[in-house]
Order: sequence, then C-alpha cells, then structure tokens
Amino acid sequence: MTISTAAPAGSWTGTGALPAAATATWYGMHDGPVVLDDDGTVLVAGGADATSTAIDGSAVRLPGNGLWQQAGHLVTERRLHTMTLLPDGNVLATGGLDAGGQGVASAELYNPGTSTWTDAEPMAAARWGHSAVLLPGGFVLVAGGTGARSGASTSALRSAELYNATTGKWKPARAMTDARTDHTAVVLSERAVLVVGGSAPVGAADDPALAFCELYDPHDDKWTPTGSLQRGRRHHQATRLSENAVLVTGGTAPGSPGTAPYDPFSQRTAEVYDLAAGTWSAVRPMPSGRAFHRAILLGEDQVLVTGGAAAGRDESGYRSALVYDVTGDRWTSVGGLVTGRWSFAATALPDGRVLVAGGTVRSGLAAADPGVAELTPTAEVFAVEGGS
Repeated sequence: MTISTAAPAGSWTGTGALPAAATATWYGMHDGPVVLDDDGTVLVAGGADATSTAIDGSAVRLPGNGLWQQAGHLVTERRLHTMTLLPDGNVLATGGLDAGGQGVASAELYNPGTSTWTDAEPMAAARWGHSAVLLPGGFVLVAGGTGARSGASTSALRSAELYNATTGKWKPARAMTDARTDHTAVVLSERAVLVVGGSAPVGAADDPALAFCELYDPHDDKWTPTGSLQRGRRHHQATRLSENAVLVTGGTAPGSPGTAPYDPFSQRTAEVYDLAAGTWSAVRPMPSGRAFHRAILLGEDQVLVTGGAAAGRDESGYRSALVYDVTGDRWTSVGGLVTGRWSFAATALPDGRVLVAGGTVRSGLAAADPGVAELTPTAEVFAVEGGS
C-alpha cells in the first residue's frame, strides 16, 4: 500500500457555531446540509440530540461572516429523514422518526425567503433511513428505508415514490429489486441512479450489511440489479466522481468483535463503480478504517474523507482527514479536524472549501455520562493550500 508522505495539502479553521436549538448529529445517509445558493448559504435541519431524540431545530450559515443563525422550526421533529434542494430553491424534508420514535410519512418544505417550514403532501408510506435524490427531470426519488413490521419490529422497504416539485404531488414508483435501509443513492445521469449497499433488519442486534446494488432508470421507471460490492457496506460514503463512476469508502465492520465474520480491516477498503461495465473494482485501501465519516469531492480528481468512528457505541470521533487522488490511486494525509466527530454535517462550498458542523464527539463509555452522547455545536472549514 502506498501512502503519500507529502506535506498536508490543506487545513481546518473554526468558523462560528450552531445555535443550541439546531445542534444535532445526523445518522442518516441523506439528511445532510443543503447549500441554498451560489453565495454559499447552508441549511441544516432536524437530526438527533444527545439522547437520540429527534429535534425540530434548523439553522442557516451566512456566507458573509460565516456565522450561524436559527431558522424556522420544522413542523415535525425528525431524524433519519432526507433533505433535498428543489429547482425552485425550496428544500423538501421527508419522513424520519419523530420525537416519540415513531416513523412518519409527513413531508415539509423550507422557504429560504421567509425562513419558514410548511407542510407538504405526505408520502404514501412512513419510512426512515431512506434515500432521496433530485432527478434531472425535477422529480425527487424516495426509495427504501425502514418501516414498521409489527408493534415491536421493523423491516426494510422495497417501495419507492416520486415527488413532483412543480405540482407538489406524490406518485408511486416501481419498487426496488431488494429491500434496504441506510443505503446511499447517487444520480449518475438522466438514465441512471445508483443505489449502494445498506442493511436489512433481521431482528438481531446487528443487522447485516448488503453488497447488493441496483440502478434506477427514471425514463422507464425501472430498477435493474447491477454488480455487487466486493464487501457489504453500511454507514459508508458514496461519492460521485463522474457520470460513469462512484467511489465508496469505509463502513462499519460486519458482525461484532469475537464473532464471525467480523473483519475490522473491511473499514479501510474502498471501491470504484464503473457504470459502463456494471462492476466494482477495489482501489487502494485507506491508511485506517472508518464509518459514519464524510466524503466530499474536491474539484474533479480528489475526494476529501474526514472524521468518523469505528462504530456508534463507546467511541471518540476521529480527527484525521485524507485526500484520495483518483487518477493516481493514492491516499494523502492532510490536516486533521480541530474537533473529532462523526455523523456530522458536511458539504462543499461554492468557493471550493469544505464545511463541517455538529455531530457526535463521544458516546457510551467514552463520554462523561455513558447514557448521554456528547455533541458539538462547532463548525470548521477546510481549505486546500493555495485555495480560498
């Protein structure tokens, strides 16, 4: 394995802090921040508090001074929901678990002009841990997630729905080939949305990670199985590299320590998907494994991977950050976060920097109170050397 020893290519700088009402951790795969405009105004909403209870707070980061200010309250508290920027500049939030731990089918819209949330037409099914992506035609595709199976158990969903951003109406989409939750979805082109991995609740303490992947064609409303990951993954990251390629990194190791098929080294692995071939190929593994991390595309040929943890229990968040050179297939260590964290907000800004905010710092036996996770309101920006 080749690990570059070049000088750090960038560094992190603290910038403002989230308001108390919006300080959260985001465990979903599609509940992250939304960049509202070309100036770099960023919205975060919902998530979980230190006791894993859904919140209704939201906040925006102003590009001029980098400070956060409280925005309107969500109509419904929600975590494990989705956030999608619509063509008209509004933001659609769907599903999730409410403050009582119940799944919701409700949806709502954020208007940046009035800083308010209002009810939208609800989905046909309550779901959480689902995916949501904006299709080139202006529809939002919501797929999979977890739903109630009985009074005390849950199951993964195959169902999918389409939200018409123009009419504000939902319609059913064809169901996925495989039921899944906690998966990632990436729009590659007008004819291809790639859905990657995830898990399927089986009633055990640790749900199995899935290697199955599939493609959705919006034109034909059709799902087609495609090549499987070389390793099943959940709590991973999927980063679009081009119309033909996706990089997947990390994820929680399967099983539990001391039991088969537990493989802690699986967290270091990374793979690239080739749409034309429909296959996954291993690339150089990361220097160290991670899950609950964030991966952000820098320019056209580099991916920033930062933060994370080995698992969500009894953990302290990682500070380390890496840059993957796609063409050279090599990893370079760069300046680490000021505050280690996982399950945090992260997004690229229009000026080329990367913003992170919130997230979990310590949990379980690593926290001062094992029953209460330690969250951070802090935010940081990463700037490449010689950049903004």
